[in-house]
Amino acid sequence: MVRVYIPATLTMLQTLVADGSIHARSGTAFAVTPTLRESYFQGDDDELAEVALREAALASLRLLAIEGSGGGERSDRGIGVAEGLPPRRAVLVAEVEGATVRPDLDDAVVRLAGPVEISDVIAAYLDNAAAESAVLAAVEVIDEADLGNEDAEFTVGDAQDHDLAWYASQELPFLLDLL
Repeated sequence: MVRVYIPATLTMLQTLVADGSIHARSGTAFAVTPTLRESYFQGDDDELAEVALREAALASLRLLAIEGSGGGERSDRGIGVAEGLPPRRAVLVAEVEGATVRPDLDDAVVRLAGPVEISDVIAAYLDNAAAESAVLAAVEVIDEADLGNEDAEFTVGDAQDHDLAWYASQELPFLLDLL
């Protein structure tokens, strides 16, 4: 079993709760991989897990941008707002089998073999309401940040500076009802 950090959106969490399983986008998740360990001179497992979590949170911003784009230009209806959901990053923590290391993509990237069952989910990390404006701003410029625009990188960094709140997997249905 491997502990993985799966980037998600609130819409994806609703699917997980309703269907009992979730498909990670392109099967992509993050984990403490051998390549990640080698890239850090020092750091214990908890520190390396934090790196994987932060990478998954960054990928969650990209998922929010995709949700908001609808395949074309971004609109105010996107980013979960159309469904009445606030714009927040989400990361699922799960224990899975069959995760394949993908160092060709990045140090912490793994490919999942299939869907993740809700019974495999240990916890979820989510932004709180205070992060929403920073998340919205980051979603608007995430592509530019990926291309090296320094102002956009700063904006994405502002969103990444917000700590994610931890929730046990059993709390997800109640948490989604409260949003």
